[in-house]
Amino acid sequence: MRALLILLLLGMLAAAGYFAYSAIAIQGEPIPTEGYVALALGAGFSVVVGIGLMVLLFFSSRRGYDEPPHFR
Repeated sequence: MRALLILLLLGMLAAAGYFAYSAIAIQGEPIPTEGYVALALGAGFSVVVGIGLMVLLFFSSRRGYDEPPHFR
């Protein structure tokens, strides 16, 4: 069973490598300036959302909101 899992994961790694190489090797037009701006804005927004969620996680943990309820 373990060998099958290792073979499956190695197959997925090989497929990801193949698709990554084929995406890099394709010939075509370069990305326009608007594409780079959209990519930067999307990445920046993702980082801001991630930081905001981590702040909420730490805030909730410090204030005790993650503790199980105490019924009387």
